[in-house]
Amino acid sequence: MSSFDLTGRRVWVAGHRGMAGAAIVRRLQREQCQIVTASRGELDLLRQADVHTWVTDQRIDAIFLAAATVGGIMANSRRPAEFLYENLVIETNVIHAAKCAGVKKLLFLGSSCIYPRMAEQPMKEEALLTGALEPTNEWYAIAKIAGIKLCAAFRRQYGCDFISVMPTNLYGPGDRYDAENGHVVAALIMKVHAAKMANSATVELWGSGTARREFLFTEDLADACVFVMKNYSGEMFLNVGTGRDMTILELAESIARVAGWKGTFTFDRSKPDGMPRKVMDVSRLTALGWSAQSTFDEGIKQAYDWYVANMANLAA
Repeated sequence: MSSFDLTGRRVWVAGHRGMAGAAIVRRLQREQCQIVTASRGELDLLRQADVHTWVTDQRIDAIFLAAATVGGIMANSRRPAEFLYENLVIETNVIHAAKCAGVKKLLFLGSSCIYPRMAEQPMKEEALLTGALEPTNEWYAIAKIAGIKLCAAFRRQYGCDFISVMPTNLYGPGDRYDAENGHVVAALIMKVHAAKMANSATVELWGSGTARREFLFTEDLADACVFVMKNYSGEMFLNVGTGRDMTILELAESIARVAGWKGTFTFDRSKPDGMPRKVMDVSRLTALGWSAQSTFDEGIKQAYDWYVANMANLAA
């Protein structure tokens, strides 16, 4: 097994204010490294020259590339140019700057939406590029595939120790709470909490409620990223998840249980379900010695409690 010691390293978390990036920062606080971050005002990741200069000047040793333009099905459908262009530019700028500045290791965060719509389930890493993508998120997926391939290409041509991980659907503190543009867990937490506060009897779900998804708590993702950074070096990317899935209705019912709301769910079948099922084969990562430790209800309770505690600031 490869070994990369973080002790004493200057480690940049690109995208540290996002849900995944913030969790990685929290996890890195348990390591003996120097955590480096840059706000959008300090560094615009869409400006190549600025990124190159900053990475060089900061003497960065390792990078967790979690910065991305993100959103749910509706956001992907309405803003395809942003999702493709901005993600391509961000990852290209950071990965190329890392090579030019001699960064010793980089970990790129992709997304499970890179897999074909009808990929065999659970999805193995080898399923990449074996079929057509899910149309509702293909723009984001194409950008993430390009990031994976860019890391692999720099490894092959220049010997750069650049690796990639593919997280499944994430949830946790700091998620984007936007009913139309956010991810499904955050959107449902908002809807269920609003129904609880208004004593509403029903909450509407988009689609049929039968689509199956796998969900990973952000603190587990962060732990996996640090583990992989320290213990893996290879061209093949690694799936990161639990290997277990549930229906969207089961997800909604879990959130209702945690929130203490006892109403019923209805369905807006005019909205898309997306892929019929999406669960990942995590056997490669498990074989390296890592598996998720949080239970789903534990994670959902932390995500719900964080939303309730911060909703006033989110609305401001």
